[in-house]
Amino acid sequence: MRARVWGCRGSVAAPGPDTVKYGGNTSCVEVRLTSGHALVLDAGTGMRPLGVTMQDDQPVELHIMLTHLHLDHLQGLGFFRPLFSPGLEIHIWGPTSPVEHLAERIAMYLSPPLFPVRLEDLASNITFHDAPEEPVTIGSATVRSAKVTHQGPTVGYRIEEQGRALVYLPDHEPSLGADLATLPAAWMSGHDIARDADVLLHDGQYRDHEYGAHVGWGHSSVGDAMEFANKADVDALVLFHHDPYHTDTELEALLSEARSHWPGMEDRVRLASEGMTIVLDAPGVTFTEPVP
Repeated sequence: MRARVWGCRGSVAAPGPDTVKYGGNTSCVEVRLTSGHALVLDAGTGMRPLGVTMQDDQPVELHIMLTHLHLDHLQGLGFFRPLFSPGLEIHIWGPTSPVEHLAERIAMYLSPPLFPVRLEDLASNITFHDAPEEPVTIGSATVRSAKVTHQGPTVGYRIEEQGRALVYLPDHEPSLGADLATLPAAWMSGHDIARDADVLLHDGQYRDHEYGAHVGWGHSSVGDAMEFANKADVDALVLFHHDPYHTDTELEALLSEARSHWPGMEDRVRLASEGMTIVLDAPGVTFTEPVP
């Protein structure tokens, strides 16, 4: 499978000269499978440029996998051009809610006064699904989700193909109410789907000294992200969901702090950036950084 990051900023888009290197668009990752199917992880503002590209390169089948419905993970949906393609089959997956069906919750955003076009007016054929807690087959991959600690119903996703596993946990506070250093690994939020992943894209919004002022907000410090990845036996960690107030320079300081938690294995942790590609295949995992 081949993944491409279209947005990795958290909370709100942050365009500008200070965020050019790592990007200002909010969460959106495209995953292309060897079968020709496409998975789109979250619908943040990075979904808009993805849609421009995808309208000329439509997949065999398109699945949008939403981790939760905060606006920074949903704002690009109405600007995703494939939604307006007549007859195109699109599947949208998302977390369950005891209050309303996923389609009803999406319709609250895709309707006035928040958006001028209603969900029922879209030209594509959309089918809604609850995020799968048991493995489901999509093309050449197996996909499953698990509930994780964040504000409101939230899941993470695990995608497996050809013996490789990509895990996506962009909004996750695994240390809430717990000390990760002493907590048994199996009790950690998200451990079940992250365990033994080849690549983990994980929330790394705060530096360790910043986290104390944001406990309970649903996001992770870099120290907790590193502890989580270590206890889950992850091979490579990609820090994701960058704070909108962190400049490129500040993100690089955050990366240095993160690597200090993992001595001797510094090459196994990196920052997500717009345009980054990750290829997972039988020979291994290859990261390609965007050209400045």
